[in-house]
Amino acid sequence: MNIMGNELTITKAGDTRQQILDTAKDIILGKGFTAVGLNEILVCAGVPKGSFYHYFKSKEQFGVSLLEDYFDGYLSQLELTLKDNGSNISSRLLTFFQAWLDSQSSDHTADKCLVVKLSAEVTDLSETMRITLKNGTDRVIDCLTRFVAEGIAQGEFPAELDAKNVTAEIYYMWIGATLLTKVSRTRDALERAMHATKSRLALD
Repeated sequence: MNIMGNELTITKAGDTRQQILDTAKDIILGKGFTAVGLNEILVCAGVPKGSFYHYFKSKEQFGVSLLEDYFDGYLSQLELTLKDNGSNISSRLLTFFQAWLDSQSSDHTADKCLVVKLSAEVTDLSETMRITLKNGTDRVIDCLTRFVAEGIAQGEFPAELDAKNVTAEIYYMWIGATLLTKVSRTRDALERAMHATKSRLALD
């Protein structure tokens, strides 16, 4: 979902499987999953067709692998963004959401959110891809929940907040705002999500 921008992307060079996944992600972010043929991906990746079927039994299995790889990279970057760097918890959390706002309102396709791009398209086509999306978003929420819980424990966020509930509310709001940003092509929905996040966490 690269809502944190290209500058934070972890690359894994020298791996044909990874080369296919990385190439496909950029293409699929622009065109969607069903509209992209395997030949287009393989030509752009510079690998023969046999290489694809060596790593993936079908396009559906490839889609699952693409999402799993995406979430693995996303979670690694999320942990990096939120780790203790001497600043307070609220500052690190707002840095994460500001990067989300900036990347999802930019014109760069490679920065866009794969969850938002594929959710409506593939969940009715593939149960395994739907489950992979759910598991991945659950992992993101769990990571953010641990961080918010730490902020509550340290007194940076209101003590009465339930970390799991408030984190889920905020995450769902940002996913919805990202979708509406694609519709409106303005920053308005994401700016409102940022304002609502600050208000919910008493950071205004």
